Amino acid sequence: MPALPTGPADAASDGLFVGLISGTSADGIDAALVRFTSQSSVPARVELLLGRTYAWDEAVRDRLVALGQGGEAQSLDELATLDVQIAEAFAAATLRLIEESGVPASSIRAIGSHGQTVRHRPEGARFDGRHPFTWQLGDGNLIAERTGIATVADFRRRDVAAGGHGAPLLPALHAALLHNDDESRAVLNLGGIANFTLLPQAGLVRGFDTGPANCLLDAWCQRHTGKPFDASGAFAAQGRLDADLLARLLDEPWFVLPPPKSTGREQFHLGWVERRLHGDEAAADVQATLLELSAMTVADALRTQQPDTRRVLVCGGGVHNPRLLARIGAHLPGVTVESTARHGVDPDFVEAMGFAWLARQTLSGLPGNLPSVTGARGPRVLGAIYPAA
Repeated sequence: MPALPTGPADAASDGLFVGLISGTSADGIDAALVRFTSQSSVPARVELLLGRTYAWDEAVRDRLVALGQGGEAQSLDELATLDVQIAEAFAAATLRLIEESGVPASSIRAIGSHGQTVRHRPEGARFDGRHPFTWQLGDGNLIAERTGIATVADFRRRDVAAGGHGAPLLPALHAALLHNDDESRAVLNLGGIANFTLLPQAGLVRGFDTGPANCLLDAWCQRHTGKPFDASGAFAAQGRLDADLLARLLDEPWFVLPPPKSTGREQFHLGWVERRLHGDEAAADVQATLLELSAMTVADALRTQQPDTRRVLVCGGGVHNPRLLARIGAHLPGVTVESTARHGVDPDFVEAMGFAWLARQTLSGLPGNLPSVTGARGPRVLGAIYPAA
């Protein structure tokens, strides 16, 4: 991937960084080796040197998905053990990435680790609604200890403490990589949850979640086909849209909330779907309807929030589902919907690159959030630093 501008030059924060993330779907650990360089006369630049996705241990993944979908932990011991297991997996992913890259570990300045979200309640938990929180597991102490590399983790909670949603956190990087002065654009991340970064020709960058992208599709596909995801939308293609079911799904009040807004599996999980089923629906018809739900909520949000958008640049796992992209495009006539790859940015590793960038921001003492996106009271330096062993 070609180097791309990211912001003011700062030679003191140059070098190699690793970014790590396991998203809402917990379908693997994305790891990116990134180089930042600066020159006196040009902005800093970021270059993806190597990106890889490493599989979870199946038993750990099953537990993460269950927790993410609203399941309860059996004990504090279980949560503490998961915290260690996740960190061990992230550390192993880092070491494998470094080995494959051929660069010495001593040349890596820091790791930026997102961890694994097990609860995201920026509006407060159901217990009282007055204590917002977000919680990502994956102990940064252990990652630093196992790798011998300084680690920055726990990026979201400072933004929540400042009154924000703690998400999305990457619009600043999206803007640096993909803004264009000649047209209004939107960057669409189709992970487990869909989120937009809005890039107007001129004006404030904004961003927000729109609802489910792949999380419901993956979970329904797993249950009815045994496959962890619907490759190319083939299962959905076997079904027919159930208009009545779609109407019941779209009746969810969350969809009409204004930004800032964020969500996760806590809100959109199979139990949420099942409460809206009559029970006699064909499995493939439900899959087709869930795909249409993702496409419609994405398109509706964009028309409402940035109606002059001319180009949607897509990243995340959903970029590999041509049926989903086609349905999004069908709801946005006159708008070009295309992969970020068309603009030199690998769609599979944008988020991992983003956490490398966030680690760089933190080490430089620079904010990582955009208050116009998260709703925080102001810019904040994000995350905690765990020094190298």
